[in-house]
Amino acid sequence: MATTTASLTITSGDISSDALSISVTETFYKAGTTIGLDQTTGLAKKTFAAASSNQNIALASAYTDDKAHKLYIKNPGTSTTDYIQVVIASGHSVIGRLFGGEFMFIPWSGNEDIDVTTSATNMAVEYMIISEA
Repeated sequence: MATTTASLTITSGDISSDALSISVTETFYKAGTTIGLDQTTGLAKKTFAAASSNQNIALASAYTDDKAHKLYIKNPGTSTTDYIQVVIASGHSVIGRLFGGEFMFIPWSGNEDIDVTTSATNMAVEYMIISEA
């Protein structure tokens, strides 16, 4: 059985009057089971020579609905102004922007394609899907 675990730690000594310290860990399981997720696209990287709109990185038709899928997207750049915009493709609903060094890790239903738009030339996007068959 495959075992995939993610950890996230958020700390700040000055975001509020009290120090902030959150640390969570989760093991990923197939929907409704305690069997680990055993499929992955592998870590992929696409570089766009020009600013590009609506470039698909997660194609819903390749996944089965009602399954457990996790989506990782990162802007590996260092720019504080150039960004990758992450979009739910069908309604063009923007999930958010990732500036240099930022990432997102979300559950994904596999019901809608996920696209990215880059704001500048020569931008790269790293991404991976961890899922069940």
